[in-house]
Amino acid sequence: MYLHILIPTDGSSLSASAVEKGVALAKTLGAKVTALTVTEPFPEMRSIMEPFLEMEGIPPLNDAPAEYTRQVNAEAERCLAEAAQYAKLVGIPCETVKVEHSQPYEAIIETAGARGCDLIAMASHGRRGISALILGSETMKVLMHSKLPVLVYR
Repeated sequence: MYLHILIPTDGSSLSASAVEKGVALAKTLGAKVTALTVTEPFPEMRSIMEPFLEMEGIPPLNDAPAEYTRQVNAEAERCLAEAAQYAKLVGIPCETVKVEHSQPYEAIIETAGARGCDLIAMASHGRRGISALILGSETMKVLMHSKLPVLVYR
């Protein structure tokens, strides 16, 4: 049936639960898993606004992009390590992937295709809370645009 499951994770509790359920499904099916975390690039609005901020006496934040990247990457590595550790505990092969992309749903769909996944298993919403009535906005976008089956965990 399914041989390779992509499980996006953002470190939220619901996402961690989806990892556990997705790994359990993989175990039942004899499938392998790829855990994915998508990081968004540093917002460029500050650099656009820099001249105006300086006129107002607000000092430049030269180290902000580097600090943002450091923190985001550390969190991504933590999320992926937890997913890989759980898969190893259950005895399921698990690759981990971190992708930087401004549109997380596109990164999820692109990664699934590039890695040869045949199912995407993900949480109904993540850190951003419930931005749609029932499903998170990224989950909804994956459902709308993916040509692969998508399993949504609540």
